[in-house]
Amino acid sequence: MRFVPQFTDGQAFPYELGKVVCVGRNYADHAKELDNPVPSQPLLFIKPSTSVVDIQQPLSPPFHRGEVHYEIELALLVGKTIRDATPDEASAAITGLGLALDLTLRDVQTELKEKGHPWEIAKAFDGACPLSPFLPLSRVPNWNALAFKLEIDGEERQHGEGADMIFTIPTLVAEMSRHFTLEAGDVILTGTPVGVGELHRGAKLRMTLTGGLDITTSVVE
Repeated sequence: MRFVPQFTDGQAFPYELGKVVCVGRNYADHAKELDNPVPSQPLLFIKPSTSVVDIQQPLSPPFHRGEVHYEIELALLVGKTIRDATPDEASAAITGLGLALDLTLRDVQTELKEKGHPWEIAKAFDGACPLSPFLPLSRVPNWNALAFKLEIDGEERQHGEGADMIFTIPTLVAEMSRHFTLEAGDVILTGTPVGVGELHRGAKLRMTLTGGLDITTSVVE
C-alpha cells in the first residue's frame, strides 16, 4: 500500500501519495557550499512514492552504500490537479505544509555526476524521503514568512526561510506544472538551505516549522 499523507490533527488525506517533485539548489548559499553554480531556472527531479517513509519513525538509511547526507526541506501537499498553472493557480493548489528530509547518498551522487550520469539512485532509494504530517494552510502565514530548522543532537545544523528561496513557492510550483501534471496527493520539496552534512547512526533529530510543527526522530544505531 502506498504512503497516505496525514495532517497534524491525525486526519488522513483522502488520496494516497503520488510522486515527489523536487528542486535542487533553490538556496544560493547551499549551491555555493557544494561548489555548484546558482541556477537560472529550477533544477527539477522526482522521487517515487516508494522513497517516502514516516519521518517520526526511526530512520534506517543504507549506510553500507557510503555517506548519507541530510537535507531538510519545506514540503508542500498538492490538493488538486494542475498543469501549466499560473503562479496564483499553483499557490491555490497547495493544501498543506510540512517538512521532509531529502536523504542523499553523497558518494554515489558525486561519482555519477563526475561521469555525467543521472543521479536518481542517489536520491530516490527506498526511505530517501522521510516526510512529516502536514499543517493546514490556515495555520501558516504568507510564503515569505515561513521559517524552518533542523537540530541534530541538540545543535542547529540548518535554518531556512521562504524569503531566501531563489524561486518563490508560487513560481516554483507553476514551473513544475509546466513539465509534470501535479495531482492531488503529490508532494513538492522546495530545496534545502546551507548546512547539509553527513547523517550518522544514532543521531537525534528535531525539526520545526512556522505554524507549530515540531517533529523529532532518530537514526538507527
